[in-house]
Amino acid sequence: MNETTGFRRVAVTLTIGSFSVAALMGIIALLGGGSFGESEGRVLLTTLIVGCASICTLCYLATAGTRWAPIGVAGGAVVLLPLVTALVLVWSDWSDDSEGVIKAFGVGVVLAVTIAQICLLLALAGDGRLGSVLWPTVAIAAVVAALVSGMILGEVDAEDLWRFLGILAILDVLGTLVTIALARFGDRGASRADDRGLRVALGADQAAALERLSAASGRSPEQLVGDAVDHLLRHSPLGTPSDGH
Repeated sequence: MNETTGFRRVAVTLTIGSFSVAALMGIIALLGGGSFGESEGRVLLTTLIVGCASICTLCYLATAGTRWAPIGVAGGAVVLLPLVTALVLVWSDWSDDSEGVIKAFGVGVVLAVTIAQICLLLALAGDGRLGSVLWPTVAIAAVVAALVSGMILGEVDAEDLWRFLGILAILDVLGTLVTIALARFGDRGASRADDRGLRVALGADQAAALERLSAASGRSPEQLVGDAVDHLLRHSPLGTPSDGH
């Protein structure tokens, strides 16, 4: 097991474990006897907050082992802002001094969700195949996050930009759907009719080395294996790849 795989397993275990504890607290609050009061409501809100933060964390972990891992690490740091501020708002009494905390929470949510979206897109299509769709979508998502954050902080006039923001938001969602669809189903759908692929099992050391090479080159393990097989066949007297590479 390499360091990346080990870190990913630990992070996933901690993420699932933390939400499991929060979920158990929520269930106990719902099943507890007596009336449903303020404390029970706070426990349920805590469960929701931890659950949302856990989902974002899993999105950040999708970049582990790739050249986009620093973005996932940044997301893991950013998500602490809405997590902490949300818990403060839930478990403390609001006052006039809470406006700064509320704004920090709003901006934190926007940034954490946007980075989670970008991490998923990079993990699925960050190998360069769909750059013409991927990068405009990432850019639009960043602009939407900046505008919404500016509105929350009162630095951007929402009245003048809401139409433009709506258009950008629609393009953001469209680009995200198209990128995910093409990354997950585009190549498969085109080749499924005559798919005669061969599955090969790699040893642990080979798989670890392939993951490191994939992370360093920014290419998927499947592409690297395909190129290696093509190279082998070109120099083999037994034949060449059927597609003529």
